[in-house]
Amino acid sequence: MPFHQRLRQLLDENEITQKKLAADLHIAASTVGSYVQGVREPDFSILLRMADYFHVSADYLLDHREETAGPLDRELLRIFHALTDEEQALYLEQGRAFLKVKRRAPHERNQ
Repeated sequence: MPFHQRLRQLLDENEITQKKLAADLHIAASTVGSYVQGVREPDFSILLRMADYFHVSADYLLDHREETAGPLDRELLRIFHALTDEEQALYLEQGRAFLKVKRRAPHERNQ
């Protein structure tokens, strides 16, 4: 997914306007607009600030694929990193509980 589409997705998911993003990053709203339209791309320092702002990696913003991680892995990490520490702990606890249920013998699940 190109950078401008990824940025649009993050703005939509987080219900953030281009104007708010621009104000929060201390850049011109027209600059953010040009990023969203795909006319321009941010320089390295702004890219890193955007990654921090959305709690994602620069690789995620650039759609740089890691060989060991598939699309679901990256999405899971993106969601996980967007959570607070407390929410992350709860998320992990729920995942572990899910695995315990999954590992139970089939005859136990039917009881």
